[in-house]
Amino acid sequence: MSGIARRLYRGEVNVDFVGRKKLWYGLSAVLLLISIAGLVVNGLNLGVEFKGGSVFSFKAPAADIQEVRTTFNDAGVHQVIAQTTNNGWRVTTESLPEEEVTTVQKAVAKEFGLQQNQVNLQVIGASWGGQVADKAIIGLIVFMLAIILYLTLAFEWKMALAAVVALLHDLVITAGVYAWSGFEVTPATLLGFLTILGYSLYDAVVVFDMIKEVTAKLGTTSKMTYTQAANNALNHTLIRSLNTTLVAILPVAAILFIGTTLFGAGTLKDLSLALFVGMIVGTYSSLCVATPLLVTLKERESRYQAIARRLAAHGGAAGTAAKSARQPVTAGAANGSVPEAEKRKKK
Repeated sequence: MSGIARRLYRGEVNVDFVGRKKLWYGLSAVLLLISIAGLVVNGLNLGVEFKGGSVFSFKAPAADIQEVRTTFNDAGVHQVIAQTTNNGWRVTTESLPEEEVTTVQKAVAKEFGLQQNQVNLQVIGASWGGQVADKAIIGLIVFMLAIILYLTLAFEWKMALAAVVALLHDLVITAGVYAWSGFEVTPATLLGFLTILGYSLYDAVVVFDMIKEVTAKLGTTSKMTYTQAANNALNHTLIRSLNTTLVAILPVAAILFIGTTLFGAGTLKDLSLALFVGMIVGTYSSLCVATPLLVTLKERESRYQAIARRLAAHGGAAGTAAKSARQPVTAGAANGSVPEAEKRKKK
C-alpha cells in the first residue's frame, strides 16, 4: 500500500478514470437511488427552527439520555430529541400547549431534583425557519446561475453543465445521508450544504482548467484522443485534489467525531456532518462524474470523433497515451509538438 502511495505522489500511477465511466455512472446511480429512497421513506429530520416546537433546557449532570427521554415520554410528550450541551440538557419537543408545558416542567423538576423555574422553556415558531429555508433556496439558485455564467464565459457551456450536474449529485447524496442517519437539519446544516457547493466547484474548476490547457491544441495530427488527453490531465491534478481534500477534511472530522462526542457541540455537529460528507462526495464527483460527463459531451463533436477514428485506424493511440501519462502535461505535448528549448538543445 505504501508503494502505491509513493508511486501516486511521484505521478507514476495512471488511473483510467474516464475509461471506467460506466462504473462511476453505475455507482453514482446506486448512491442517488439510495439517497432518494431515504428522502422518500424517512424524509429529513427538520429541526425545531423549521417546524416549530418547544425547547426545554435544564441542568442534570447525573442523568443519562434514556432517563431524560423516558421522563418526557411519561409526561405525555411524543417527539423527544435530547442533546447534551455545555450548559446542561437541551430537549426539543413538538409544540405543546401551556398546560402541558407546566406538566412537563413539574415532571422534569421532580425526576432530577430541580425547582420548576430551573426548567427553562423556549417556544420557537416555524415561520423563522421557513424564512431561512426560502433564503437558502434563493441562495442556491443564484449560486447555480453564477456557476453556469462563470464556467460558460471562462470555459464553455459543456463544462458548466457537467459541473452543475456534479453539484446536484453532491447535494442529493448529502441530503440522503441526513435522511438515513436521522441527523437533525438546522440552519447550520443549510450553511454546510452551501459551503460544500463551493468546495466541489473549486475541485471541478481545477480539473477543467488543466483539461482546457491540455486539449486546447488537439488537431488533425494529434497523437491522442480527447478522452485520453482529459484522462491524463485528470491524473496530473489527482494529487492536488487528494491533498486538498485530506487537509480540509481532518479538522472537520475532528469536530464531527471528537468535538461532538467529548464536548457536546450540537450546532457544530449539524454543520460538520454536511461538510464531512460533502467534501468526500465532492472530490469523488469532480473526478468520476464531472470529468467523464464532460468527455462524453465533447467526444460527440465532429473534430474529436475524427481524431478518434484516425487513431483507431492506425492503432497507435493507446501506446502514446500511456507514455504521455508519465510525463508533465502541456498543451504542446498534447499536439505532439516538441518544445523549442528541446530542439535547440538537440542541435
